[in-house]
Amino acid sequence: MGESTIINWIIPFLSVGKRGFSSKYYFAKIIQLIFKRLKTGMQWRELPIESYFEKGEISWQNVYYYFNKWSKDGSFQRVWLNLLSKKKRKLDMSCVQLDGSHTRCRQKGESTGYQARKKSVTTNSIFLCDNKGQMIAMGSPKAGNHNDLYEIEEVLKEILALLEEAGIEHKGLFLNADAGFDSKSLREFLESKEIIANIKPNPRNGEQPDVYFDEELYKNRFKIEQANGWLDGYKGLIMRYEYLDVTWIGMLLLGFISKFLKKFKHV
Repeated sequence: MGESTIINWIIPFLSVGKRGFSSKYYFAKIIQLIFKRLKTGMQWRELPIESYFEKGEISWQNVYYYFNKWSKDGSFQRVWLNLLSKKKRKLDMSCVQLDGSHTRCRQKGESTGYQARKKSVTTNSIFLCDNKGQMIAMGSPKAGNHNDLYEIEEVLKEILALLEEAGIEHKGLFLNADAGFDSKSLREFLESKEIIANIKPNPRNGEQPDVYFDEELYKNRFKIEQANGWLDGYKGLIMRYEYLDVTWIGMLLLGFISKFLKKFKHV
C-alpha cells in the first residue's frame, strides 16, 4: 500500500503521543510493516525493518508496540468507520450476507475453544458483507466450541451499532444466512430491527411452512464465501497468533481496510 494512501486514509485516525512526535512518513512506514505482517503471516521479529528504516532506528518491538497500541485504543476502528462513512456509496447494500468463520489458533487465548469439526482450537467470528463481497462489520470473537447462534443477538447489536455509527441504515436490509442461523428467536430479533431475514431453513428444525425463504435470492450468499476466501489470502489471518481478542480484531480490521482500499483504488 502506497504512502500517500496511508497518509490520507489511515494516519489521521491513529492516536499519536504528544512526546517524541515523528513525521507522517515515519508512521506510514510503520503501517506498511504492519501490513507486511498481515500479508505474509511472518513473525514480528522477522519483519524486514532495515528495508524501511535505517539500521538501529527502530526495532520490531517498536512496530508491535504501535500495532498493540492502535488495536487497543480503537485507532483501527476509527480508520474503518471513517472509510465506511465517507465512501459508503461504494458498497452494494441491496443484499447483505451473514456468516461465521472459524480460525485455528496457534496458542490458547481469549475466546478460543476446541472445535470438533476442525479438530483444533479455534475462534469464531460472525461477519457481515455487502453484495460485492466487501466485509463491512463483525461481532466480538467467540470460542470455537460454540455454534454460530451463540450470543447471536448481542453480536448483531454490535454489528448494527457499527453500521449506525458509519451512517449506514439497517432498516429494510435484505439479509442472507445459512441454515446454521435458523432459529425463531433470531428471526424475531431481525424482524424487530426491520431487517428482512432470508435464512435457509434447517431440516433439523422440522417443517416450517410459515417461514419466508427465497431460494433465488439466497444464491447471493456465495459473496461472503468469496469475502472469507479473500481474507484468507492474508496469511496473517489464516492462523490466529494474537492472544487478546482486541489485537485479533485489530488484525481483522486491517484486512477489511486493505481490501477496501485496494478494491476501490480511487476512494
